[in-house]
Amino acid sequence: MKCFSCHSFSLKVFCKNCQETLLIPTPTMRTMGTLDVVSFYKYSNIENILLTKHTPQGFRIFKALAKLTTRPFIEEFIKNDPREIYVIGIDEIVKNGYSHVALLTHAMNIKGVNIAHNSLIAQNRVTYAGKSLQYRIDNPRNFKYNGKKDIDVILVDDIITTGGTLQQALSILVSHGVNILFAITLADAQE
Repeated sequence: MKCFSCHSFSLKVFCKNCQETLLIPTPTMRTMGTLDVVSFYKYSNIENILLTKHTPQGFRIFKALAKLTTRPFIEEFIKNDPREIYVIGIDEIVKNGYSHVALLTHAMNIKGVNIAHNSLIAQNRVTYAGKSLQYRIDNPRNFKYNGKKDIDVILVDDIITTGGTLQQALSILVSHGVNILFAITLADAQE
């Protein structure tokens, strides 16, 4: 096999060199309204990697990214926060044979963390990729929540651009009595 990033020989999706140089998470925080969003990478730094979510090979790539980002993040978070934490992925719908957001949340499945798979699903299947802010406003996701109330939650998504999707998710969850601690994403598209 070859490393997806540098194409050198590797038994893993990303070779050790790329994991230790190109793919070291550099977390940043952006506040969207009342929601803090932690992102592990700048979108432009891993754009080609993120675009694999629309392909069958994206399964292996997003699973590898989750091991580098969401898994270590939640392990560290749980060490410092004894509360029972729930993780909700935004719109874990299967496309191309898998859900890239579900891969990110599944990697967070450790003791003290409850993964609420498929509990927040968009009723509007419109895609936002490459669309304007006005288009996103005119075509809301219309999320439906079917999970527990009175829980502490970390939201998970792949990319934050305008923050509209996260704000819509926050609104519906709060209306169902859910306490959102913050959100995490792989990448922030804001430069």
